[in-house]
Amino acid sequence: MPEGDTVWRTAQRLNQAFAGAELTRSDLRWPSLATLDFTGATTLQVVSRGKHLLHRLASGDTIHSHLRMEGQWLIADAASARPNAQTRAFLSTARWAGLGQRLGMLDVVRTDDEQALVGHLGPDVLGPDWDPARAAANLAAAGTTIGAALLDQTKLAGVGTLYAAETLFLERLNPWTPTAELTDARVARLVERAHRLLDNGRRHAVQSTTGSTRRGENSWVHGRSGLPCRRCGGGVRVAMIGPPTRERTMFYCPSCQGGLGSTDDGRPQRPLGSTRRR
Repeated sequence: MPEGDTVWRTAQRLNQAFAGAELTRSDLRWPSLATLDFTGATTLQVVSRGKHLLHRLASGDTIHSHLRMEGQWLIADAASARPNAQTRAFLSTARWAGLGQRLGMLDVVRTDDEQALVGHLGPDVLGPDWDPARAAANLAAAGTTIGAALLDQTKLAGVGTLYAAETLFLERLNPWTPTAELTDARVARLVERAHRLLDNGRRHAVQSTTGSTRRGENSWVHGRSGLPCRRCGGGVRVAMIGPPTRERTMFYCPSCQGGLGSTDDGRPQRPLGSTRRR
């Protein structure tokens, strides 16, 4: 799932293409929105809120989208852009077109009512409302494991499985540690680390927490189960974390991060994408 830095960059590109321009075409390919037409409306701005995108119009409406696992917004020349079977939203000005592909969510609300869609979110790690003290307090009071709390968008918005795993690894913290066992100072350092990683990520097209943008070298543990830890040489592992029906994958190094997670059965793990020989 795209994380906060990717969504932030998407909002920046859409804003550059649409802000101040009139829509010459509006095609929302979503059952509940198919009859809406914003042709002629002028875009005020496009902003991100955590992993959510808010396309605000001068008409007083907001087109809200969420990329979920596979969604993306493509920007193309309006003269040649064509929607296809994967297009869920097609917006165009005289110059640029935006194609919302495989979107996970698409809504239209009055701009004054945006809170109905994003009001539940915690402080946005990359937003103007960023408040590290509030984010740290939210995590400390979560009453869950710290890994699950980091992934809970109501505690702080924008951190996904990549940055949760990388933040916890760099802080040498076991993802399954109960938040109640962490000192305020430890949680504050964790929040600062997460912010630093995402703030760096939004400045680059390729996400990297290691300093290298080479494929296969840009993360410490995320996506590296079954491979040697870059720090200690032990095996990186993956296990599920979070409440039932909302579990997420968590990559970690037991040697560097205080042992096996409580949901990890300890069985040998092969690198992702590998297959056994017959």
